[in-house]
Amino acid sequence: MNRVVNLRQQAGPPPDTRWRVARLLTAPHRLGFFAAALMLAASALWWAVALFARQLGLAVPWAVPPPVAHALLMTAGFMPLFIVGFLFTAGPRWLGLPEVSAHTLKWPVSAMLGGWALALPGFHLQPLLAGLGVAAVATGWSVVAGRFVVLCRRSTAADRLHAGGVAAAGAIGALALWGAAAGLLAGDSTWVRVATQVALWAWLAPTFAAVSHRMIPFFTASALPMLDSWRPNWLLGVMAAVLATSAAGVVAELLWWPLPAPVHGVLAAVQAPAAALMLWLVWRWGLVQSLKIRLLAMLHGGFVWLGVALALAALSHTQQALGHAGLGLAPTHALAMGYLGATLLAMITRVAAGHSGRPLAADNLAWGLYWAVQGATLLRVGATLWPAADATLLLGAVFGWAVAAVGWAWRYGGWLGRPRVDGRPG
Repeated sequence: MNRVVNLRQQAGPPPDTRWRVARLLTAPHRLGFFAAALMLAASALWWAVALFARQLGLAVPWAVPPPVAHALLMTAGFMPLFIVGFLFTAGPRWLGLPEVSAHTLKWPVSAMLGGWALALPGFHLQPLLAGLGVAAVATGWSVVAGRFVVLCRRSTAADRLHAGGVAAAGAIGALALWGAAAGLLAGDSTWVRVATQVALWAWLAPTFAAVSHRMIPFFTASALPMLDSWRPNWLLGVMAAVLATSAAGVVAELLWWPLPAPVHGVLAAVQAPAAALMLWLVWRWGLVQSLKIRLLAMLHGGFVWLGVALALAALSHTQQALGHAGLGLAPTHALAMGYLGATLLAMITRVAAGHSGRPLAADNLAWGLYWAVQGATLLRVGATLWPAADATLLLGAVFGWAVAAVGWAWRYGGWLGRPRVDGRPG
């Protein structure tokens, strides 16, 4: 008996597994992902309350037009913070550099969170407050983007293509955020909408495309050795060029509507073959083979939406070139909710599991949250394509998105403030 007591005394007290704020500063992914989880849940609940209040006939004050506020927050609210956590975790490895301390990121991340804490009430009360808040967000992201550019310049790695592409997109993101802040301060909703679309098509989508191009073939070949890691550099160049063209088209529509029919024709001629290429790539990268591995299937399933978004955009421009109405926001939501949203959930679930010492697998909860995002995307795109049922489909979409957002934040936010289950640092 005494021997057992002595062994326990030598082993020391049991490890502290309680959730602690200080642990968020032990790794960049912890800090970035937790801040992003807060924004993900808050933005989803905010928009759900706004839409359900409208459905009930309740008056909600707006100082900024609701579609403008919604688009800006859903585009630039949580995704950049997730990118912070991912880039400063995976980026140094891509570049062959030492790990980055989360302490160096706490002030820009705090500026981004604090900026949205100002902007959210500003959307309802005072555009000036919203503009100042978004300016704080722009400041925080500018610092983050600048630090990643420094990492890229310090690196001597032979392959810096993906990191360089992400850095270039991040610089565009900083300009877009400053443009949105200027638009809010000037009371110019059109300029805010332009900045938001630039952020979506020329910053976030190219960032995700670079990560998809690098990681999906790699993860697939690692899990399924019968498949190769096929990712020629020209393919990433095509993806970037098509997204840049699409961004230019969206901006042109906002500034010079209506566009001449030949311009719509040119945009359709670019996007249609690009959509076919992306959908072929889904097959080439092994979607069918990946279905037996949930976490891998989640990544492939998100990428499907890039092809769908481009196909919808091409169809919309074709209809407008022929003198008919376009598809409205269907391509935008297919891109934002489908490609970016589903890919984001898949990638951050993988990182959160691996860096918490847990198996790289999607359990039933993760799988269910992922399908909530997929279902919400289908409903939101359907609401645009089926106007007769848009109110019902829209409420279903916002409910599904809120369930996925709050569910992920609650589950994985709890992991981020606790030590790794395998006892390793990080």
